[in-house]
Amino acid sequence: MDPPGYNCFVDRDRMDAAVQDLGPKELSCTEPQELKQLARQGYWARSYALRGKVYQRLIRDIPCRTVTPDASVYSDIVGKIVGKHSSSSLPLPEFVDNTQVPSYCLNARGEDAVRKILLCIANQFPDVSFCPALPAVVALLLHYSTDEAQCFENACRILACNDPSRKLVDQSFLAFESSCMTFGDLVNKYCQAAHKLMVAVSEDVLQVYADWQRWLFGELPLGHFARVFDVFLVEGYKVLYRVALAILKFFHKVRAGQPLESDSVKQDIRTFVRDIAKTVSPEKLLEKAFAIRLFSRKEIQLLQMANEKALKQKGITVKQKRQFVHLAVHAENFHSEIVSVKEMRDIWSWVPERFALCQPLLLFSSLQHGYSLTRFYFQCEGHEPTLLLIKTTQKEVCGAYLSTDWSERNKFGGKVGFFGTGECFVFRLQPEVQRYEWVVIKHPELTKPVSLEAAAAPSPPGRPTSSDPADRLSPFLSARHFNLPSKTESMFMAGGNDCLIVGGGGGQALYIDGDLNRGRTGHCDTFNNQPLCSENFLIAAVEAWGFQDPDTQ
Repeated sequence: MDPPGYNCFVDRDRMDAAVQDLGPKELSCTEPQELKQLARQGYWARSYALRGKVYQRLIRDIPCRTVTPDASVYSDIVGKIVGKHSSSSLPLPEFVDNTQVPSYCLNARGEDAVRKILLCIANQFPDVSFCPALPAVVALLLHYSTDEAQCFENACRILACNDPSRKLVDQSFLAFESSCMTFGDLVNKYCQAAHKLMVAVSEDVLQVYADWQRWLFGELPLGHFARVFDVFLVEGYKVLYRVALAILKFFHKVRAGQPLESDSVKQDIRTFVRDIAKTVSPEKLLEKAFAIRLFSRKEIQLLQMANEKALKQKGITVKQKRQFVHLAVHAENFHSEIVSVKEMRDIWSWVPERFALCQPLLLFSSLQHGYSLTRFYFQCEGHEPTLLLIKTTQKEVCGAYLSTDWSERNKFGGKVGFFGTGECFVFRLQPEVQRYEWVVIKHPELTKPVSLEAAAAPSPPGRPTSSDPADRLSPFLSARHFNLPSKTESMFMAGGNDCLIVGGGGGQALYIDGDLNRGRTGHCDTFNNQPLCSENFLIAAVEAWGFQDPDTQ
């Protein structure tokens, strides 16, 4: 068979000379589910010509704004924008954030064309302020375009998608940064071994995770990126999270036993991704990605919204220098009777990203405020989330991250009722470190997600309805979003006058009496945990910590 008919933008010598059009020539499938399976299987990946046809079809079907620039617009404006200058001498648009154009086996004419297309996109999309993924997208699309104008039109359609449930690329720093935070949250839950390694070797683990899009849009070799893009065009943004998580899992597997330096781990991951073809094929990468039993797309959307809201509240909407996460727990002014600075930093690495830059604020200490559950509630109410720490008389240390304000207990009229969300988790630090998250995270087969519409929480009588969608929805990982087999899988936290409980169903992860004197721990269905310390224990000290925004100090 003849080699593929590359267009005039491709450097044929740099493409694999052995590559041939071995796959099918047409795609007749129209059913979304079947198309999804074919994309994952690489149905059109072995045919250069068919991939081009499929890309055109999939991009044509993207719902877009009424006025979306097309090929004719490019023909009209390119001469005015580039003029007589060589496009290689013109600076790239600011929104690419100094991202280099990946070569992807393009020749000089192709690389020149990518720059021209990006400059024309900047002219037509003044609202796009931050989009470092776009050079890679344009460079790949140029492979499968008949000319620059068609590539421009396809890229514009991706940017102009107006389906609110179908996010394709981040176009502002706010969206980009919240995506980085969301990725960090997902690593924390689905790649705990890799996350532990990153925390151990990184001065700022958030900076490492902020690089996740670069792994995909720039560092991945052309063959790997094209396979990811095949599935991305069919399934959307969630695929990117999956593949980045798979990359981190493979990196951890390869490098776990080797020394890593804090100042080089970011570059080490980039190098690993650049050379990934030596150890991981595109098929193996996607297989690993889709083996991760990720939250539903709608649940991830809620997490993204929560992270965006947190950034807006901090005034972070444009690019600025990040704080080091370890600075959140200052050695010079942190003091606890229960945990060391290092232990608190380890706990801080487990909390959701939107709170990770907050600083610990001591709300309650049994040694300062007395051994009283009533006083504990009084000191904690109005703070959300909170961190509970317990030290036993046997010097065992355990605790819980609690997502919801303790004032919620008052809704049950004096009775003990459970509340909270699936972000709650329990842990022990001494004698050994172990964290237990909501059972649904590791066993999603227990449940089926409820639609985002069904998750919309009606406002109580007398309370005005907010126009902000984030305010109309119950929180990320709210039990109401899931069809659970029983309530025992969602008993997160409860408080009465005589006891405090964390985790329920078949037992309690933590039970503390009203005098903060005695407690017990055991397996519970909500967290599927082992006892956090001796099953019946006497309390030496209890602390509750809040999360304080550094700007409010």
